[in-house]
Amino acid sequence: MDAREYLKTCAAQIEAELSRMLPPANERPARLHEAMRYSVFAGGKRLRPALCIAACEACGEKSEKALDAACALELLHTYTLIHDDLPAMDDDTLRRGRPACHIAFDEATAILAGDALLTLAFEVLVAQSKGGALAAELAKAAGSRGVIGGQAEDLAAEGKQPSADTVEYIHRHKTAALIRAACVMGGLCANTDDNALEALALYGENIGLAFQITDDLLDESSTTEELGKNIGSDRERGKMTWPAIHGAEKAKEKADALIAEAKNALTTLPVDSSALSQLADFITQRTF
Repeated sequence: MDAREYLKTCAAQIEAELSRMLPPANERPARLHEAMRYSVFAGGKRLRPALCIAACEACGEKSEKALDAACALELLHTYTLIHDDLPAMDDDTLRRGRPACHIAFDEATAILAGDALLTLAFEVLVAQSKGGALAAELAKAAGSRGVIGGQAEDLAAEGKQPSADTVEYIHRHKTAALIRAACVMGGLCANTDDNALEALALYGENIGLAFQITDDLLDESSTTEELGKNIGSDRERGKMTWPAIHGAEKAKEKADALIAEAKNALTTLPVDSSALSQLADFITQRTF
């Protein structure tokens, strides 16, 4: 099974479980619940939950062991997308090929939908046998030393003189932190040892940075139809990106080197890690 087929298989599992977890769209407050479901089921690669499942399998457990943690990751990731698109943040109108949540509903509803998805993610995790460790890993990745911190630095850097140190900080925190957490959480679901968790963390950190570099490149070269979001918005807002600082060729070289490092880290895992290896290749080869 190649990476795209693996993602499709994982997505089917994840979406069935997410549909069960989320309140029905007609449950009061209906507009809020409709907005939550609208954003969660807008499509997407489901990469982070797939990485969580693949990491669990690479440590000797079945995908079902990681299913709830994988769903929590997608719930939290969707919250970050809703808030990222808000007028006070990146002010984007399109997400996953559809109007952003604040466009389809309204800004207040979008903020509350994001808040509710974030809260639900931790509700899902604390019910698990490893709930404390899983929640701690996700909270660390999502907070001021992770995604939120990266977003704060991203906003503060708009229009300023490009800095290699700043762009790497933003990428490692805004994007790589959650991808790293997805991999570690999969290992935690499998009750693996510290050596395997360290390998998964290194793998996740490297593919996470490669993912964002590739995103930066696609923002310059892809189309709105392919990516499902507005193209060229980074340049218009004066965002610091890897290709803007290092050039497209060096950015691609860096992403490829990170993928090689990530795959090398997999050699210490106890079980077949071919799915993780294929997902790593997908990171830089994707066109969406």
